[in-house]
Amino acid sequence: MRFVQACLLAILPLANCLQYHGADYSSLVNLENAGRTYKDGGTTAKLDQILHNHGVNLARIRVWTSTNNADYSLTYGLALAKRAVALGMSLLIDLHYSDTWADPGHQAIPSGWPTTLSGLNTQIYEYTNNLVAAFSAQGTPITFLEIGNEINNGILWPVGEISAAGYSPLSQLLHSAANGAHDANANVQVMVHLANGWDSASVASFYQQIFIAGEFALTDIDVMGFSFYPFYDSRATYASLLSSLNNVVAKYGKGVMVVETDWPSSGSCPGVTLSQSGSISPAGQQTWVNGIKNVLSEVSGGKGLGIVYWEPGWIGNDGLGSACTTNLVVDDSGNTLSSIALFSADM
Repeated sequence: MRFVQACLLAILPLANCLQYHGADYSSLVNLENAGRTYKDGGTTAKLDQILHNHGVNLARIRVWTSTNNADYSLTYGLALAKRAVALGMSLLIDLHYSDTWADPGHQAIPSGWPTTLSGLNTQIYEYTNNLVAAFSAQGTPITFLEIGNEINNGILWPVGEISAAGYSPLSQLLHSAANGAHDANANVQVMVHLANGWDSASVASFYQQIFIAGEFALTDIDVMGFSFYPFYDSRATYASLLSSLNNVVAKYGKGVMVVETDWPSSGSCPGVTLSQSGSISPAGQQTWVNGIKNVLSEVSGGKGLGIVYWEPGWIGNDGLGSACTTNLVVDDSGNTLSSIALFSADM
C-alpha cells in the first residue's frame, strides 16, 4: 500500500507511522450536492476515495442533533460512514450534542431536549445509545466516539457548563453518554475531546476535576482527543504539546490523538503569528503534520495513536475558521496539492 511504503522509506529518527491517519471531511456530501468535484493527478474521483488512496484510514464525521441533512444529521452521517467503511476506513464519530456547531464558546442544548439535569441525563443516554446502535445496525460500527466537541467548558449549556454549574453536572452527563455508547457497543472507544491540547495546565485541571465518584469515571473513557492548531496562540508549540500529552498519559494511562489540526497552504494569515516556524505552502503543511507525528511518536508508552486533518477539501470555506487564506490540501478547482502526501508520508 502506498502509505505504508512511504512510512518505511522515511529516514527521520522518528519516522514510525502512527496507527491512525485521519481526515475529517464531514462537509463532503454537501459539497457534492452543490456540484463540487475533485481531481488527483488530473483524474476525477470522489474526495474520500482520493484521501484513502493517499493513506487515510480513519474518517472523522461530525453529527449534530439536527434532522436536516445539510446540518450533519444522523442520516447524513450514516450515509457518509457507509462510504468510508466501504473504502476500508475506520470511523471516528464526533457528537456535538447540539443542533449546530459546538466548541469552547458554543454548546447549546438541542431544540426539543429537556433543560433539567435529570432530563438531560436520560436524553443523552438514549440519544447516544440509539446513535451507536444505528451505526452498528448498518454494518459500520464506530471505532472511536467523541462524546462532545471541544468540551473545555462543558456541554449542553447552561446545565453542563463548567463556569456556571461546576464539574458535577458535566461529569454526570459524560457518564450517561459513555454508558449509552458502551451499552450499545461494548467495543466502541469513548473519547473526550478538548481544545488546546498544548495547554498542559488547562488540560490537567480539567481531568483533575472531571472524575467524580458515582459520576464520570476513568473506566468510562478510552481515549483522550485534542485539537492542536497553529493559528490561535503562539504557545501552541510541539514542545508544549508533548509536555501536556506526556503529563496526562503518565497520570491516566489512556491513548491520545490529535483529532483536529490544519496549516495554511498559500496566501497569508493577517494578524496571525504561527506558533511554529514554517512556510505557508503545501510543504509547510507537510512539515507541520510531520512535527505532530514526531510528538505523538515520543509520547510515553506508545500511547500516541493518530492525527486527524480537519476538512482538507472544504472549498468555499478555505480558511476553515482561521484568518489564513486557505488551509486546504486542494486548490479551488478541486485539484490536489502536493500536500495530499501528508496523510501517507507525515502521519
